[in-house]
This record gives sequence, C-alpha cells and structure tokens, in this order.
Amino acid sequence: MVLTPEMRNIGITPALLKTTKKITCPYCGLEFSLFQSRAIACKGCPKSSYGCELARCLRCDNEFPLQGPLVKDREKQKLLANYMNNIVANYNKTTGKKGTR
Repeated sequence: MVLTPEMRNIGITPALLKTTKKITCPYCGLEFSLFQSRAIACKGCPKSSYGCELARCLRCDNEFPLQGPLVKDREKQKLLANYMNNIVANYNKTTGKKGTR
C-alpha cells in the first residue's frame, strides 16, 4: 500500500502501514497483521511493550521473528518492534492497564 498525502495528513506513517501488512504464521499458515498480533495474542505479555522483536500467532500461539515476513534486516526489525511496542505501552499508560497478563 502506498502512503498518500491524505494518509500522511491524518498521521499515518510508513511504520504504521507496515504493522497492518499481512504476515503468515510459518507453523499453521494463518494470515494476520503485527497490529492484530500485539493487540490480541500478545495482550498482557510484558515483552510486548519492552522491545519484543517477535510476532505471536493468533491461532497456534507460536512466536516467530519479524525479520523475513515484514523486514529485511535486523536493524529494521528492531525499529518496527520498538514502534509497535511504543503503541502498546502508550495504550497501557492511557488506559491505566499494566503490561502483564
């Protein structure tokens, strides 16, 4: 998906677009986004807001690295993980929730 000027004007970033891209679980084949993974499968996991560089499958609960399906190298994997982790941490902070299950 291409980032249009309209999308940019409302605050959508390239990193946010990347988190909505579909990835496939290498174990069970389910397709989901990193955003869904963090919001559902990683909900309450303390690692989800503290630098986790893994995606967790919604169906089989297996974890796998972001490198490969979403990013090509370790540096971009870390940047994407930190971006998503900040979203989770901000959500927990604004809702008064803890980052644990």
